[in-house]
Amino acid sequence: MSNTYLFTSESVSDGHPDKLADRISDTVLDRCLSLDPNARVACETLLADNLVVVAGEFRLRSAEAFAQVRDELDGIVRGVLRQTGYNAHFRGIDPDTCEVLLWVHAQSAQIAGGVDRAPGVIGAGDQGLMFGYACDETPELMPLPIQLAHQLMRRQQLLRRNGELPWLRPDAKAQVTVRYRDDRPLAVDTVVLSTQLQSDLSDAAIEREVVARAVEPVIPAELRGPEMRYLVNPAGRFEDGGPHADTGLTGRKIVVDTYGGSCPHGGGAFSGKDPTKVDRSAAYAARWVAKHLVAAGLARRATVQLAYAIGRPEPVSIRVDAHGTANVPEARLEAVVPEVFDLTPAGIIRDLDLRRPVYAATAAFGHFGREQDGFTWERLDRVEQLRERV
Repeated sequence: MSNTYLFTSESVSDGHPDKLADRISDTVLDRCLSLDPNARVACETLLADNLVVVAGEFRLRSAEAFAQVRDELDGIVRGVLRQTGYNAHFRGIDPDTCEVLLWVHAQSAQIAGGVDRAPGVIGAGDQGLMFGYACDETPELMPLPIQLAHQLMRRQQLLRRNGELPWLRPDAKAQVTVRYRDDRPLAVDTVVLSTQLQSDLSDAAIEREVVARAVEPVIPAELRGPEMRYLVNPAGRFEDGGPHADTGLTGRKIVVDTYGGSCPHGGGAFSGKDPTKVDRSAAYAARWVAKHLVAAGLARRATVQLAYAIGRPEPVSIRVDAHGTANVPEARLEAVVPEVFDLTPAGIIRDLDLRRPVYAATAAFGHFGREQDGFTWERLDRVEQLRERV
């Protein structure tokens, strides 16, 4: 008997308040890394109505570099808001008049001592567990629902930036429900797209335009079933958006950032954290490993769990779950993974080249399934080595 079910994933736009917070934190991180590739950063951002608060712990190569970053923070915040499309002419946040509060200080000496174990050796910046996932549902080896949801949000961004739908505003959310049979996607069942706008068009006209220009170009014709539903701004008119309508906080969209709920999440957020924080770097490494397992043909689906103890370089555990799709025993995969991939923080940072200012680009539309400059954890450079070891 076949097993049929629905699965839903969500994405949000780059102008969503939580994503604004992530992008500010990651833009601050990038600036620190541009001044000092060994910078230690834990940056958190809170947005409310015409207010931005930036707080965190920083360690740079000199007091002068720290002071330079601190002095630039106000401009970084306002620059991100402007780049996203916010201005004084609609209800969101005004980059020119909003209040920016800054509260940053040096990293704890005890944490720094636990991370800097010896020359070339880095201890994990915290304890924790991280998950990586890959599957063969899409060319990017990502789950179909989250990929489509991200594509809808990128399409919304394009339409408002190129002027095709000039009444769109930065704050938006998308949700895609896919019908599966025996763990294979059959068709898209429902698309929900809520987008901030400023228009005299009727709700019906807005829905027609959004479906025709935003949704249909993204959802392939072969995945549109006869009963597929479109829900555009289902709560009604959406004009009050951004931090004017809802607070934003760094790290509050961790499932959007990862796999849309298709695998567990360890709980740690990514944005605003330098790569010595394994919440971020080890999650990237776990995706790198999982993607290799699927690309090598060793499994159709793979979840990789890594766990670390603060101050210790080696992971305390490595787990591979192939969900019944592996061609070899999972125990063998678990044994081979550390032979092919150095999963210490220093090894991950070196092999994925994570000390570069590449992180602001990750802060919207997902950290995975994007083969573009800087997303080194998406490359497949050890497939043959993995196959040979198995």
